[in-house]
Amino acid sequence: MSQQGRLFADDLPQWEADAEQDQLVAQVIFPTGPPEPLDYRVPDRLRVSLQVGCRVRAPLGRGDRPVVGYCVALDAQSSTRRRLKELLGVVDRRSLLSPAMLRLTQWISAYYLCPWPQVLEAVVPAGVRGQAGTREAVLLSLAPETQAQLEQLKLPAKQLQALRHLATAAEPLTPQQLAHAVRTTIGPIQALRKKGLIVARRERIEQHLPTDVPVERRPNHVLNADQRRALEAILAALHAAEQRTILLHGVTGSGKTEVYIQAIQEVVRFGRQAIVLVPEISLTPQTLQRFRERFARVAVLHSHLTDVERNHHWQRIAAGEVEVIVGARSAVFAPTPHLGLIIIDEEHETTFKQETAPRYHAREVALERTRAERLPLVLGSATPSLESWQRCVTSEFQLIELPRRVEDRPLPVVKTVDLRTADREHRSPGILSRPLRLQIDQALADGGQVILLLNRRGFSTHIQCPACGLVIKCPHCDIALTHHRQGETAMCHHCDYRQPAPRQCPECQATGIRYSGTGTQRLEYEVRGRFPGVKCARMDTDSMQSAGHYEQVLAAFREGDVRILLGTQMIAKGLDFPNVTLVGVVQADMALHLPDFRAAERTFQLLVQVAGRTGRSDRGGRVLVQTLSPEHYAIQAAVTHDYGRFARQELPEREQLGYPPFGRLIRLVIRGPSETLVHEFGETLAEQLRSELAPLGEAYRVLGPAPAPIARLRGDYRHQIHLHGPEGLPLRQAVSTVAERLTPPDDVLWIADVDPLGML
Repeated sequence: MSQQGRLFADDLPQWEADAEQDQLVAQVIFPTGPPEPLDYRVPDRLRVSLQVGCRVRAPLGRGDRPVVGYCVALDAQSSTRRRLKELLGVVDRRSLLSPAMLRLTQWISAYYLCPWPQVLEAVVPAGVRGQAGTREAVLLSLAPETQAQLEQLKLPAKQLQALRHLATAAEPLTPQQLAHAVRTTIGPIQALRKKGLIVARRERIEQHLPTDVPVERRPNHVLNADQRRALEAILAALHAAEQRTILLHGVTGSGKTEVYIQAIQEVVRFGRQAIVLVPEISLTPQTLQRFRERFARVAVLHSHLTDVERNHHWQRIAAGEVEVIVGARSAVFAPTPHLGLIIIDEEHETTFKQETAPRYHAREVALERTRAERLPLVLGSATPSLESWQRCVTSEFQLIELPRRVEDRPLPVVKTVDLRTADREHRSPGILSRPLRLQIDQALADGGQVILLLNRRGFSTHIQCPACGLVIKCPHCDIALTHHRQGETAMCHHCDYRQPAPRQCPECQATGIRYSGTGTQRLEYEVRGRFPGVKCARMDTDSMQSAGHYEQVLAAFREGDVRILLGTQMIAKGLDFPNVTLVGVVQADMALHLPDFRAAERTFQLLVQVAGRTGRSDRGGRVLVQTLSPEHYAIQAAVTHDYGRFARQELPEREQLGYPPFGRLIRLVIRGPSETLVHEFGETLAEQLRSELAPLGEAYRVLGPAPAPIARLRGDYRHQIHLHGPEGLPLRQAVSTVAERLTPPDDVLWIADVDPLGML
């Protein structure tokens, strides 16, 4: 290995090299060291405890600084003739990464162009690495020969009682636990240790965590014909013990979750485990509740857990004590020893894509993991991503349709309100048009509940001086500040910069600053004013700050205490409240015209998903969509709940331009405090990439560099380069080759986002 020459200076004489052949060699990779694994000799004292996937302490560099790294392989021989340094110790008593998971992390590293050590640190949570919630303790057990002579021993009563209790204990006990159990002091316990009748070992033990509140078990629902067909397809893949990816395309309310549950019951029956991914942390509690009503042992993994909770669940999963793991995207790395099935609910959601390194997509990682372990992967959505849909068209995925709601309930009637004419026709100032206000009145009078969607936070989204035209922007980002009524603050939603909301123009000192645009705070203000006495609640990232607040609001809405629920897209997914009879979309085209080729797809998905929150009981439901673009094909398709119509319109345009799913894309973002340096490095980077891809022909293109849509963010200027091509491998190889030989100027950084979802 290239690094070995620098780290291990002395060549071995031939006789010593021959002797080294009998040694066990560990390959260790360091989060803060060189990207390649380094070889270390495993001393005899560590051979029993060391496993592949454990962390070890090893001397690194000329100063032999002790550093913690991951043992990624064990071999009988070293790849170098240099004298090997010796491992100092083993950190973990149990492997954190199985060989299969190590191979998966290598694939992530290669596919998403991220150093392998960085991937390992992302896969193993910080709470697990830090052994959060554990403490080192002395554990006592009977000496091997004590058990046989237990009844012949002549000992004081307390010592004999302690031995007998320890002999019947299910697991080793601490001295304090043993003393408490037999109602004695530590003295008799210590005496037994001195006599050699009990043995002690030091080990990290887990602190006690509160157990889950018992949940009343519910029986299975009877499946309709569509659900049975979907379940049979999943079971066929399970019984064939082969990798199949099944896309469950079911309209909202078609009973996809019940299909998931009954498929998992079959997995559990064979002693295996299932992973269920949901797109939002906010959806985890209600999903968890549904699974706990049907399964005895359920764990949860997501980023809002404390380190102690995360380590607790991780260790239970790794020990095989859990049947079902529910979580957000990082749960795809759950250390299941007996995995049998992975399910991704709402697979189209962008939250399954990690926005920081490693920039993986949980769907693609799950696909690779199930391929390696020969397991089924089930993707579920009412509005599948076009990438998954096209894979069904080409027969890479199997498509199963659930075209009807359970009990044949009708889909809600959806109508549009043209905001270009609504004010003139209905004389309706404010955010809510007159037709929407009348529908809210009717729903409330009938005892129903209302959901209002506005996918933008804050009170006013635009602060401008009417005299000189100055727009109040973030000093660190190329973004207009948003006015938040609470605290009268102007806030940047990208870098969290805050300043007092201005009362006069900072440029020309004119008064009468204009606050325009609409956010959820303004919507809440108007709803409370127009419907006095009706309790409403707002759900967005500003209002859902405290732990458990999300669950409290949903509980109040479920019980009928809250009649109107309004918020951002977090209320558009997964909620199932039979008493919701009206959904109002306040500004349907808020993201429709963003500079992103997926803008129409995301608008369609959001409208269909939020429309699906109503009509889930015999009371039926209605949806009103306020829009400035009622004729747009994405909105027209959403109004008729027609996914096929949307796909037929959108896919030909994607194919013509070579965009996914018909081509592959890598987005490079260069950033730095100097716009000149950023642009110059971007030009150099683009030129070298063009040189690498030129032999492949015109199908492979390099676009840019050009300023990013958000040209300045957190104080850095940003330029971007797009790489397009029919296949992803040549694009990734070109980026890797150029990255190895091109060093950016000081203060200039660049990242590669493979298969990007965010284009701003």
